[in-house]
Amino acid sequence: MKQSKERPYVLFVAEIIYQKIVEIKKKNPELSNLDAIDAFMGSDTYNHISSGKFHDEWLDELRKNNFIDNKTKKQIPEETVRLLNMQKDVMVKQLIQFPSLYYAKSHFPLEISQRAFDHLWRMCESYELWCKETKQSELIFLNIID
Repeated sequence: MKQSKERPYVLFVAEIIYQKIVEIKKKNPELSNLDAIDAFMGSDTYNHISSGKFHDEWLDELRKNNFIDNKTKKQIPEETVRLLNMQKDVMVKQLIQFPSLYYAKSHFPLEISQRAFDHLWRMCESYELWCKETKQSELIFLNIID
């Protein structure tokens, strides 16, 4: 059975995160994946996603279009919309922002920052796994799953 290369809606935000981290790495090739993710955590895109605004705007746009996908012209199932709302809630909770609390005196990330970092790492992993599963290895740049 041939795998569909049509990206699931729940991977849209993972793809955006992944692409932004790749941009950071391309501009700063000396950075490790860890440092690139850390740099992403201070970006406007991170703030937009972690505040819930990304999902709010996206869901508003879908609602205005009666939940018809602009690309495929297909109806987006209610279950998918529920999943996107759940994803928004998880993003807001996992990527909670306390930038002034990022480092303790020891320079180790605080638990809340580590949780956000771990969530971003898992999002990148999910995106790469989907790329690998759909045989789109040319989209894999960070090689997190290897």
